[in-house]
Amino acid sequence: MGLLLAGDIGGTKTSLSLADARDPEHSLWHCRYPSQNYPSLTPIVQEFLAQAQRELGRDPQPVAACFAVAGPVVEQRAKVTNLPWDLQASQLEVDLGIPHVALINDFSAVGYGVLTLKDKDLDTLQAGKRQPQAPIGVIGAGTGLGQAYLTWGEGGYQVHPSEGGHVDFAPRTPLEWELLRYLQQRYGRISTERVVSGQGIVAIYQFLRDSGWGQGEAQLLAQIQAWEKGAEHIDPAAQIANAAMEARDPLAVECLRLFISLYGATVGNFALQLLPRGGLFIAGGIAPKLLRLLHQGEFLPSFLDKGRMRPLLEQLSVQVVVNAQVGLMGAAAYASTL
Repeated sequence: MGLLLAGDIGGTKTSLSLADARDPEHSLWHCRYPSQNYPSLTPIVQEFLAQAQRELGRDPQPVAACFAVAGPVVEQRAKVTNLPWDLQASQLEVDLGIPHVALINDFSAVGYGVLTLKDKDLDTLQAGKRQPQAPIGVIGAGTGLGQAYLTWGEGGYQVHPSEGGHVDFAPRTPLEWELLRYLQQRYGRISTERVVSGQGIVAIYQFLRDSGWGQGEAQLLAQIQAWEKGAEHIDPAAQIANAAMEARDPLAVECLRLFISLYGATVGNFALQLLPRGGLFIAGGIAPKLLRLLHQGEFLPSFLDKGRMRPLLEQLSVQVVVNAQVGLMGAAAYASTL
């Protein structure tokens, strides 16, 4: 039985999965690893395959592998955006002893993955109407802000990667202009990813705190300060989101309100650029954790706030991908073609 290895390589975590080449959607064994704890991808894969051998009781050597990378892939080489890793498919074939290795953009993998999703894998924000063979859009905030799009061609949908998350951040309100100036003083040029991502949640909270917007909870403020001083065990974005969801920190509540609004506006801009009448899918690690706020907050109002184009956006199907394995599913589907 031939095995396929699928990987989802992100700045925060690396997820790996083994699947039967005859049934790539079904995972035989999968694990997740903290990316920043390893010097490169190779030792993670070697550790994973050793664990798989113990669990499965046989040699799990794959016949093909596809790794979805958070960053641009050019001629089968990639530098992970938020990691000091340089990947080359041909070198991975040698190092891992796998005959066929491919690198694809992480949101290209999500694009392949959404084609395999079932209704239970999706949460609908706006029903709209999906048109067959029309373009499909995929966007999602996590460690960064990923984008991809699908167009219909000979043999079905073709997936195209994008680095649209790195376009310039465009503020809409006086508060957002203040946020932009605050971030420019710290970083210079500001991309949308700097604001609409996990790092964006932290940046917005720091802005509100430092601008004297209000008083935050002492415990959360102390955690953020400890992280700023180098406490790597703290996940500040998660701490802020939890405090907001529990409504125990006014700064966190305002931070998430602004973040959700910016997220909706960003997705609306993406939709105008692509007109994804085949469906607009919101992936990434953040949206499933904030579903209640996406439904109740300012996401859809900001998404639709496009002047004369509002009726056009109201026609689109907008769904959140709640299956966290969608990237692995897409990478496995691509590996099956190698």
